[in-house]
Amino acid sequence: MILPNSPEATKFVQDAKVLAQQELATDVFFLVVEAPKIARAAKAGQFVQLRILSGDFTLRRPVGVAAVDSKKGSVAFIYRVVGRGTKALSALMPGEMVNVLGPLGHGFTMKYQRPLIVGGGMGLSPLLYYADAMKGKADVLMGGKTAEELFWTNLFDDLTQEVFVTTDDGSMGTKGFTTTLLPELLEKGDYDVVVTCGPEIMMRGVAKIAKEHGLPCEVSLEKRMACGLGACLSCSIDTTDGQRKKVCKDGPVFPAEEVFA
Repeated sequence: MILPNSPEATKFVQDAKVLAQQELATDVFFLVVEAPKIARAAKAGQFVQLRILSGDFTLRRPVGVAAVDSKKGSVAFIYRVVGRGTKALSALMPGEMVNVLGPLGHGFTMKYQRPLIVGGGMGLSPLLYYADAMKGKADVLMGGKTAEELFWTNLFDDLTQEVFVTTDDGSMGTKGFTTTLLPELLEKGDYDVVVTCGPEIMMRGVAKIAKEHGLPCEVSLEKRMACGLGACLSCSIDTTDGQRKKVCKDGPVFPAEEVFA
């Protein structure tokens, strides 16, 4: 089914069969569903809205697209269990169905030749698809509290040229935050853009450092969403020029200077 208000018929809603479900770390799951139309249409940085078909779940859950296999018609997501809905999502087994609405929102700009990806926490999920789409041109800098949180290194290894790591406690990589190592990387590297997703405080710091080095920066915002189509206004934000924009429709990817003063 194609949504009637979809520009250029790029948004679809369909029941999708679960192909795989794997726990990557405590309460972090990798979900793969069969959704050929969405797989062909999805761009790096976009997201979908998932609806659980069993129980009394009425609201959808927004999840960033982490990987796509257009030949197999599959779309993958990495999400964390944070409540009743995502707990039920994590219980789905191969062969069961979930309703998928998407792809939604605006993704990352793909014109750059040498991106530096900076991510933290679950913000690394949509950055994984971006790294794959850049076909080995990017490096990635990721941060976590401890080494245990950085299972992501194995996922990015084959998609990027180099993987740089920081941990709060120094148990892996450089001790400190992503913003601790970022200036050094930008001074040494030949990057033409910084792309980031993660905690807002991290993204603000990343955007500030990128600006100081004269580099464009794109940020992927995370907001609570209900409809994902711009109708409910629950994800509205104030931009630096005084306009109100919707993360689901105008984003989730924005130029940093548009959302961070």
